[in-house]
Amino acid sequence: MQLLQADIFGTILWFVILFVFIILYPRIMLSQMIWKLEQSAKKLEELSDKGNTICSKRTDIHTKEMKEKINEFTDFFLVEPSSLDPYGIVQKIDQLIRQTEDRFTEFVDEHASKKTAVERQQLNYGLRAAIGLRQLAKIVRHNVELAKKFKNLQIAMIIQMQMPIIEKFAESELKGVESFLNGWPVGDSIGPMYAASLIDEAVEIAPGTMAGHTKIEGRECFVLKAKGPEPHLGRTDEAINKLMKKHNFSRIITIDAGLKMEGETSGKVAEGVGFAMGGYSQRELIENTLLPKKKPIDGIIVKVGLFDAIAPMQKEVMDSIPKVHEAVVRSVKRVKAKEKVLIIGVGNSSGIGDNKKAVEQVKDLIIKNDKKMKEEEKSEKKGSWI
Repeated sequence: MQLLQADIFGTILWFVILFVFIILYPRIMLSQMIWKLEQSAKKLEELSDKGNTICSKRTDIHTKEMKEKINEFTDFFLVEPSSLDPYGIVQKIDQLIRQTEDRFTEFVDEHASKKTAVERQQLNYGLRAAIGLRQLAKIVRHNVELAKKFKNLQIAMIIQMQMPIIEKFAESELKGVESFLNGWPVGDSIGPMYAASLIDEAVEIAPGTMAGHTKIEGRECFVLKAKGPEPHLGRTDEAINKLMKKHNFSRIITIDAGLKMEGETSGKVAEGVGFAMGGYSQRELIENTLLPKKKPIDGIIVKVGLFDAIAPMQKEVMDSIPKVHEAVVRSVKRVKAKEKVLIIGVGNSSGIGDNKKAVEQVKDLIIKNDKKMKEEEKSEKKGSWI
């Protein structure tokens, strides 16, 4: 009888413990998640603060007031135009992008007027990366506060699952700030780098866009790239329109950095069809010019990692230039001997000058930065418990 009573008591106690565990476990789990997310949010805010501090040091006056102005400017936003009536949406976006670039230029000219034109342009693009970093920190903080305010386990779980990727993006953005401010080539610079390797001399034919001339396999080739070595994306659309008024191109070849899949090798070259260019408005404007005229467009991309577009260029990406040239030669051979070809190195010109000599001079810097990044990655792996 006593044994039976003990079994009943034990069963009741087990059910009570289970009931309490069911009630308390989600709260315990939420508290643990929020604690971890708080640490991650603080880390991102520290990275953002570091990026803003680096930018403020490149202005004329290094004060707390200047840093506060940088903090305020990194809250800059662009309101996407209404697409309810989609007609003319590309022109609307292009106009807003031009206005955004003007605002960046105004801010930099006001607070770094004593710097050279190259240094001001570097600061301009450093601020762009700092804004991306700031937005990441704000989004994470927003979701952490939502989870805390409403005791919402689902929000906490979603943001926690994404946090490793978000933190990697933030670290990449900070590297981008440093790269632009120091004038280092980034992953997205491979297009301009290849274009510069083809030409001895270039002239500016559109805002931030250089044009040169060369011959490949006996064909006359015109080459476009963003102006360097300061960061630029250029107005490729305007440059193409100017050249096409004077020349009849039988084929257009574009070279750009492209996102690799996980498991693929950085620096791998792939060939395809279409105008290889990211971003908004410019590609659409260019396609509106070229495609109605039935101009053949070849796309050549160099694979870079998800977090490597604005990080210092990897040696593997730089080493892809000979393979890119082989692909360009194959494309050039598709036109007749007396026909003209337009070659466009798409991407950010950070650290890349406008001729062959400049390309040779920057190679040692790329190798040095790549070695440093790989050593940092090894150090991080050694510090992991896995």
